[in-house]
Amino acid sequence: RSVDGAQQRFSRALDFGYSKNPEETFNFWNRREVLEDLLRSIETQRPDIIITRFPDDGRGGHGHHTASCMLAEEAFEYLKSNAYEGEADPKRLFWNTWVPYYDKDYDVSKLISVDVGTYDPLLGKSYLEIASEARSMHKCQAFGTAKRQGSRIEYLELLMGEKAEGDMFEGIDISWSRVEGGAAVGKLLSKAEKKFDPSNPGIILPELIKAYKLVTSDKVEKGYWTTKKTQELRELIQQVSGLWTEALSDKPTTAKGDSADVVLRLVNRNGLAFKLRNYRLNKLASQEVNISLPNNQPYEEKIQVSTISTPVSQPYWLTGKPTKGMFRTNGSTLIGLPENPPTFVVTVGLSLQDGKEQLDFDLPLPVVHKYVDRAVGELYRPFVVVPNVTANLDSKVYLFPSEESQEIIVLVTSHQETRYAGEIGLKLPEGWKATPEFREVTLDKKGAQMPISFTLTPPRGQSVTSLEVREKGGTVLPGMEEISYDHIPTQLIFSTAEAKIVRVSMTGNEGKIGYIMGSGDEVPACLTQIGYEVTVLEDEQITTEQLAQFDAVIAGIRAYNRRNRMPFFHEQLMEYVKEGGTYLVQYNTTYGLLVKQPGPYPIKVSRDRVTVEEAEVTLLQPDHPAFNIPNKITSADFEGWVQERGLYFPNEWDDKYEALTALNDPGESPKKGALLVTKYGEGHFIYSGFSWFRELPAGVPGAYRLMVNLLALGSE
Repeated sequence: RSVDGAQQRFSRALDFGYSKNPEETFNFWNRREVLEDLLRSIETQRPDIIITRFPDDGRGGHGHHTASCMLAEEAFEYLKSNAYEGEADPKRLFWNTWVPYYDKDYDVSKLISVDVGTYDPLLGKSYLEIASEARSMHKCQAFGTAKRQGSRIEYLELLMGEKAEGDMFEGIDISWSRVEGGAAVGKLLSKAEKKFDPSNPGIILPELIKAYKLVTSDKVEKGYWTTKKTQELRELIQQVSGLWTEALSDKPTTAKGDSADVVLRLVNRNGLAFKLRNYRLNKLASQEVNISLPNNQPYEEKIQVSTISTPVSQPYWLTGKPTKGMFRTNGSTLIGLPENPPTFVVTVGLSLQDGKEQLDFDLPLPVVHKYVDRAVGELYRPFVVVPNVTANLDSKVYLFPSEESQEIIVLVTSHQETRYAGEIGLKLPEGWKATPEFREVTLDKKGAQMPISFTLTPPRGQSVTSLEVREKGGTVLPGMEEISYDHIPTQLIFSTAEAKIVRVSMTGNEGKIGYIMGSGDEVPACLTQIGYEVTVLEDEQITTEQLAQFDAVIAGIRAYNRRNRMPFFHEQLMEYVKEGGTYLVQYNTTYGLLVKQPGPYPIKVSRDRVTVEEAEVTLLQPDHPAFNIPNKITSADFEGWVQERGLYFPNEWDDKYEALTALNDPGESPKKGALLVTKYGEGHFIYSGFSWFRELPAGVPGAYRLMVNLLALGSE
């Protein structure tokens, strides 16, 4: 959004994974609450038109996508009903259709067309280029795209509302005349636009000052638009005047109850007649200054910030424990915002004299921390309040394949300026035992850390439960996670210091495994934790000679999509199987498959998937070694799976493959491609679309037991 300038809003709906249809989506989304969030956003933004990205008929391909359009239609219908008592009044609801690009015979005459490839000479690029830059910031989805120049027509199909012929805003007054008394403001801003000179932007200050004073006077109707335009005019006045403003903390975090120094820094870079009248921190009383800002000389004021009554800066959507489909915000008034408002804001009162025009206005400055990375340069990050002490476990899931004890490590960190001393232990469910019960922790200063260890002994029998880190008095400590990437500001989140502890009843979990990483997953670490010796293979290690040392080899998710040299390794992998090895290939997508078939015999990957993780799994060959050696697999092993059963199952395969399972989502035919096994030479080849990359990190016992059996094929 910093690239394309849009403002983004969010609902409380949680992306719980791929959903085939809106009915499934609404099983987990609270439809009423999400509709409330959408209506709140519309009331806040006051759009004249609303555009959906997807249609309501399922062509969007994802249940979440279809649900979004259905909710937009419900919201629009409600806004037009007598039951609605708000002030938002959108005139039209469109769908930004892509159909004409796939159906060349589609009649586009009934659609509204918009050329998004229009070039803006002031920006030096087209809107399509800006869109490409913004899309490329969506890095977690690998949405990087080349910038395109030239015309690009987008089509809008009217779903609801008033008809329009050639312009989406047809019949809608989008000028200042829509506001009572606003026509005079429009004339001033039109004059400023014509007068604007990029080499001397301050030349339009007289018009902007007059417009600002008029908008904030009694001559113009008060309401949504005047509030919004007052803020925009204030920001524009600052920008064209060249006034530099910032409020900088001396550190990125401070613990609750501690203090921090903030430097208010102003630079009057164009030598205009600016005066700093006063400043105030949050809602505290103003500090009077009344000093003229010198030409291009930094002016600084030091302010001390106290956090005694300030809550920890936890993102508002994480203050409550979410359900599978909804964030719980505990009644927060912030619902819809993309992030928390700044914890601290310094509001400066300024005066600007430009010729005969004088303007007094307030400018809010969020308090941020500025630092320098020697490889990158100047960077900013939010200034936040953190807990006094945090505890981070060395794993999110601890697996116990036997009754043997394991050591777990807790890293305790102090964030307060004063000394911390306490006794810390584990809060455990019945049957589990930690030695010692508590450990003494002393941390002398902020940033000090101390790793402490406990020996954890599981009970007999299989179980899935959790532990928490606590102080001796009973207080459960928070953990702290830092989210840091080059393309977004650093973020901190604080959740309960807890981990899942899983006692798995199984045998056979030993041997040497070679792992060929694809798109990246946590499976190697999971297999290591239960006893395997796992080697993540680099390209130069995938040779016939080196593969021979492994009891089994696994290809990670999408290895045949993402690893460019897989076509060259495939023959050697098949030779490894032929000589007696076991090779398990996890799911690959239909798009960009680098080999004709990822197995020794023909196999065709499809888009078949089972998204309901509770879907019944039928064992087609219950006597097969995969279900019996070394562990007996039953329907109970498919309980407790998370997010989905599997994805991208093959739907065609050679008769030499054995399909071992059948499963399906409600209302669909059984899918038999989740687990295919074949004997090839002296070894075994396995193709599996089960979502091991989700189930193993989640500590699902049955998934581990079945994986162990698959890796043991050929050893019976």
